[in-house]
Amino acid sequence: MTRKKTKKINLDFVSIGGDAPIVVQSMTNTDTRDVEATVAQIGELEKAGCEVIRVAVPDKKAVQAIPAIKKRIRLPLIADIHFDYRLAVDAMKSGAAGIRINPGNMAPDKINEVIKVAKERDIVIRI
Repeated sequence: MTRKKTKKINLDFVSIGGDAPIVVQSMTNTDTRDVEATVAQIGELEKAGCEVIRVAVPDKKAVQAIPAIKKRIRLPLIADIHFDYRLAVDAMKSGAAGIRINPGNMAPDKINEVIKVAKERDIVIRI
């Protein structure tokens, strides 16, 4: 199979795209607000070969859990955001290496605010 030529990006210390090796990403199914359960599951995923982790960020309490989770894991953390652009902005400010958004469920002017913060912090956005 031939790989499509893409731009190389960095999520913390992990490179994706370009000539970088294929990277395995997974998403937790724990409540992100439950730091212990989330960290434990991330550890299991890392043992299974996961190199980038995505967590659901449905509310402010989940955003507030990001720093505590990041302190206890080695993988780049992606915050999965829906609807509320402020959660995306706060997740980036809380240490997420990247965010995943669906532009179809955010107002266009709010997406621009998310992009502005991502550019300022050199943070990757997955659409």
